[in-house]
This record gives sequence, C-alpha cells and structure tokens, in this order.
Amino acid sequence: MQHYSEYQPSLAGELLVAGVDEVGRGPLAGDVVAAAVILDSDKPIEGLNDSKKLSEKKREYLYDEIVLKALSWSVGRASPAEIDDVNILQASLLAMQRAVEGLSVQPRHALIDGNRCPALRMSSSAIVKGDSLVTVISAASIIAKVVRDREFVALDKRYPGYGLAKHKGYPTKAHIAALAQLGPTEIHRKSFGPVKKLIFAD
Repeated sequence: MQHYSEYQPSLAGELLVAGVDEVGRGPLAGDVVAAAVILDSDKPIEGLNDSKKLSEKKREYLYDEIVLKALSWSVGRASPAEIDDVNILQASLLAMQRAVEGLSVQPRHALIDGNRCPALRMSSSAIVKGDSLVTVISAASIIAKVVRDREFVALDKRYPGYGLAKHKGYPTKAHIAALAQLGPTEIHRKSFGPVKKLIFAD
C-alpha cells in the first residue's frame, strides 16, 4: 500500500489531501454512494485496503476506526432518478463531488479512484485502482461500501422478496428472478437493461 506522499511528493507535507471513491455503479437498484476522507497523519489506521478485498467484519471495524480518527469524512450520493437522467458515469461523478463538498475540513487536493475526476473547487488527480494503491482512497472506499451495504439491509425490510440485503442490488440470478416475479420498485434504475426490459415488456 502506498501513501499519498509517494505519489505526489510536491503535494505532501502539511497539504490536506482527500481520498474519494464510490460504490454502486453496477447494481440495478439504489443510490450510487461516494465517500471523501481526509486522514490524520497523527492517528494512523492499520489495515486499510480496497473495501472489496476485505471481509465484512474487517470493513465494519475499519469504518469505526476511520470515523473516529479521520480529520474529516463525508458521504455523497446520486439517486436512481438522477442515474436514469444523466447516466451512471455522470451520477458517480456527481456523488463524488457532493462527498467532497460535504467535508467539514476542505482539502487542497483530492485523489479520485478511477480515470476521471469530478468538477471540484480544488485540484484533483485520478488514480486507476487507487482504492488498492493509496491509503486515503482505501479509507473512502470502506466508508462508501459500509454505508451502502447498511442501507440495503434496511431496504430489504422495506422491499421484502428481492433479497436486497444479500446481493445489495447487484444483478444476481436471484435478483433478476425476483424482478421478473415482483416487478421493479421505486429504487430500481429504470435505465438499466434488465429493469428497462421489464418496464417496457408487453
């Protein structure tokens, strides 16, 4: 795992840097959720990594550590309606923009997971696979993942029968089968193929 100073030595030191990542681009339902995190160098957190490479138990533990020790953290999102309106890429960038704007401490630079940066007031850099390479982006990926997963556990009770707590809205066979039987809900993304097919089916 590399620290930000190893990526951009000229921006290291006292400069506040935020890591930004999103989760939920692939699912058929729910918001796309992004997080922005500014870590405190005086309060190191061990074990940070891409949220997808961690167990649920480890993510939950690290989530609590980040919330407790970070200088600032924030969550932004874009709704299914926004995703349908502007497409998933633009909605993901919008969610990341909102996450950064929600930070109580504004960074001077933002490190974005992926190959595109959202429109921000400060300078930014896109890092492909940044959630596996840069600790502060890993922290953001963990916050976003845990927040979204917890929301789907709650949504499962609100929309029973779809298995949302298990698959978190992703297009599993069980989810597709439930959609065919029960039909789409208000949290489903109408522009996504499997959902659109059901909406416009004769």
